[in-house]
Amino acid sequence: MPEKKMKVVLVSTEMVPFSKVGGLADVVGALPDDLEKLGCDLVIFTPLYSEVDRKKFKIKPEKGIERMSVPVDGVEIEFGLSSTLKPGTRIKVYFIENDHFYGRKGIYTVPETGDAYTDEDERVIFFNRAVIESVKRLGIKPDVIHCNDFHSGLIPVYLAIEEDENELFKNTGTVFSIHNLAYQGAFEPEFLAKAGLDPEFFQPMSPFEFWGRVNIMKMALMFSGTISTVSKAYADEISSNEEYGYGLEGVLTSRKKDLVGILNGIDPAAWDPENDEHIPYHFSPGDLSGKSGNRDEILRAFGLPEGEEPVIGIVSRLVDQKGFDILSEAFEELMELDLKFVILGTGQKKYHELYTKLRKEYPSKLGIKLEFSNKLAHLIEAGSDFFMMPSRYEPCGLNQMYSLRYGTIPIVRATGGLKDTISELSAKGSRGNGFTFEEYTAEALLDTVKRALIFFKNDPAVKKTRKRIMKEDHSWENSARDYMKMYKETAGKPGMRLTKP
Repeated sequence: MPEKKMKVVLVSTEMVPFSKVGGLADVVGALPDDLEKLGCDLVIFTPLYSEVDRKKFKIKPEKGIERMSVPVDGVEIEFGLSSTLKPGTRIKVYFIENDHFYGRKGIYTVPETGDAYTDEDERVIFFNRAVIESVKRLGIKPDVIHCNDFHSGLIPVYLAIEEDENELFKNTGTVFSIHNLAYQGAFEPEFLAKAGLDPEFFQPMSPFEFWGRVNIMKMALMFSGTISTVSKAYADEISSNEEYGYGLEGVLTSRKKDLVGILNGIDPAAWDPENDEHIPYHFSPGDLSGKSGNRDEILRAFGLPEGEEPVIGIVSRLVDQKGFDILSEAFEELMELDLKFVILGTGQKKYHELYTKLRKEYPSKLGIKLEFSNKLAHLIEAGSDFFMMPSRYEPCGLNQMYSLRYGTIPIVRATGGLKDTISELSAKGSRGNGFTFEEYTAEALLDTVKRALIFFKNDPAVKKTRKRIMKEDHSWENSARDYMKMYKETAGKPGMRLTKP
């Protein structure tokens, strides 16, 4: 008799190819494909933002499901349910539709200012309640509900309320995945009443109180059956170090036996130097000749003169977390070295202004584009000699894995997923796959770049390294197996129960 398929409801506020802000969208856009191949019976819930192309993705109202409503701050909010199949799969994607919350521009923030929407609390409450109501209306009996980041962190709490138990969720386990612990969803105590939770729950040291505020991340960590994050090293860091734990390291330590680190993967078809539609010259481990052509194309695209100096590429948000504080501190000394830099991305205003100024000071050594371009991102990965990620913290990181795929040697700080994927290269290139540093300082970064430049002079070692690292497997296949194992261990494990205070 065949094994019963695992029924999983995956919940996320962003998902490629429908919507994207960060790495969460990439994960939810790629992981389900491999889960489906492993026999997982999966459905996905996500908001129907105004930017989602309904016609292109054939998104239509779900047949037989009338409009529903859920309470938010005592007011019934109506919503609709639409659906489509995830492209290239048989996976059903359900879209929560509400013009008031999702008819605006932007996903989490106001596009013009970058500020969070003033009704973010109500948007979170609405989405969580709407997902639960939709699962009930559709009659889905999930073995596991998999929630991602604080935007879906109320679901484990609602399922933990004894008087609201539903037969559908009787044996449902809950997984809560942390993609970035820095974003926690902290609101004033009045949030509980808005969410339909008893204000009396707000007691010092309770799951509902965190330094005088309600913290959705803390609540999710307390009430989920299993907690996962996107690399083993990050799981260790956030549960043992207050620098990474953002005040929740104690909670995570108390749940250590239920904390799992599973490294993200990449889509090898989308990042393939032999077939990449975004790059002009294709290449492979057996024929690296096209890499130099892409390198020349980068220099032209960024207005830099031709030359034999190694090119260091960066594709990133220009923010402190990504290491731009120590990079900026080291930059003048870096510009004295025999190299060129290309930087693509947007971020904090101070870095926009600084690197615009530095571009004028070093017009033959620094190219910068304050924008996001998928085409240029692929070109930088393909044509750079090195790819830099000096992050203060990095839950997983994907660009270092993209770089390996293109034979571009990473220069990274050994933290989180960077530590799990990049190891120090040996002098002759027979072991390791990049250059790493531990200490978060400009000096450590500068010393690491100097080591990389010395290595670059050894052409046979460089070629040997490129060919070897391009063959590494960082696809989702292995990670999907780990997710399936976690789901099986979580099924029937709903987490802490909740009774009235």
